[in-house]
Amino acid sequence: MKPTATPNARLLADVGGTNARFAWQAHAHAPLTHVRVLPGAQYPTLQAAMRAYIDAVGQGEPSEAAIAIANPITGDEVRMTNHHWAFSQAAVRSAFGLNRLRLLNDFTALALALPDLGADQLRQVGGHIALADAPKALLGAGTGLGVSGLLPNGPGQWVPVQGEGGHVTLPAETPRERVLMDGLAARYGHPSSERLLSGQGLLDAFEILCAADGAAVSGINTPAAVTEAALKAHHPQAVEAVALFCAVLGSVAGNLALTLGARGGVYVGGGIAPRLGLALDTSAFRQRFEAKGRFSAFLQAIPVWVITADPSPALLGAARALD
Repeated sequence: MKPTATPNARLLADVGGTNARFAWQAHAHAPLTHVRVLPGAQYPTLQAAMRAYIDAVGQGEPSEAAIAIANPITGDEVRMTNHHWAFSQAAVRSAFGLNRLRLLNDFTALALALPDLGADQLRQVGGHIALADAPKALLGAGTGLGVSGLLPNGPGQWVPVQGEGGHVTLPAETPRERVLMDGLAARYGHPSSERLLSGQGLLDAFEILCAADGAAVSGINTPAAVTEAALKAHHPQAVEAVALFCAVLGSVAGNLALTLGARGGVYVGGGIAPRLGLALDTSAFRQRFEAKGRFSAFLQAIPVWVITADPSPALLGAARALD
């Protein structure tokens, strides 16, 4: 027999390629509580992770759920791009006896949370003042590269962009970036922006640069190790890999700002940019963001913010999707 649902209670999730973040909401517009992070590799299925969370927090059974997931949502069957989980939406709804289940892309959820972010949850990197009623752009590198945004739909109303912009072709502008592009193409076929602007991409960039220069990798074999070696200037190719990562992120962010006409500002989420801290601010990121020829002045005015909020505001966005 299925457990009895707690009236109005909501399970919220932000499922990435590495971790699944969960929160509980007693009812619509209630605060988010019992935030937990579960490593995806420890659970064979999404349902197993959901059950582990529900049992651990002891708040009863949810009657509704919203799951933001790092994947396009195109039908009932969902197969994650950067993780092994696959499931049927109908099966999840049935297994937990949910009255309502909402699946949405994780960056669509994060976009829905943008209007609620406060100044203490953001760090500005250049630009001036955003226009209140103009489109907002969003991108962020973590396990993959998420891309979304918000389009105005009347006073105080927004429509989120639902796309897969992380898989556009990598913009390589310098000889060293073309070395990376060729190396990524050799490894993966299509050198998408995500192939560089992600945790695995940062590691791949470091290895490709080392191979091109005949340098030893010196035991650096994780994205975190590349970042640490770069921030401490312990390895020249690690320093260059992070510098190129920041520069290309700036180019991609500028492309997105132009595409959406994002005079409402550009937001940078994901797990990598906040960890880079001032290294991003002092890199070529902003220069490359603005380097768009005749439209440089247009981009100079647009503010860019790094989202520093913790836990992920995508959980709040998932709640907004149910609202």
